[in-house]
Amino acid sequence: MWRFGMVACAIAAGALAEGFTFTIGNPVASQNFRMKAAAFVFRTDGCADPAKSQISGTAEGLVKGTRRSVVLKVVPASKPGVYAVYQTWPAEGDWVVSLRGVCASESAGAVVPIGPKGFVRESAKFFPRPATNAEIEKSLKALKQGGDK
Repeated sequence: MWRFGMVACAIAAGALAEGFTFTIGNPVASQNFRMKAAAFVFRTDGCADPAKSQISGTAEGLVKGTRRSVVLKVVPASKPGVYAVYQTWPAEGDWVVSLRGVCASESAGAVVPIGPKGFVRESAKFFPRPATNAEIEKSLKALKQGGDK
């Protein structure tokens, strides 16, 4: 029994060592029918108390050559640490969603490209801090050039 306890502690320590981060998915992944109309959902990982994490996001876009930002309302699900992002940015143009989060003393960030058929999981970038303006611009540029569509 003691050995099992040691293994469980080692696994828990390994999970905490990974740090605070996000995992994105399709709206059905939230297991919440009210979120089925979301552009995507995400969950926080590596946060001891997900209910206390602070999460925000913006849609960053390029519309007819003009840079735009739209503050997003990130909607929490009934399950702590699960959130939905609804499309409140215009359909026109190229867009990425920049997520930022804080849990205790740790930060996380993500840049999620939005293609014509929705979010592009394969091209999403995850960071142990909020994304920089340069990282957001790089994702927008790749999306505009067709690299993320």
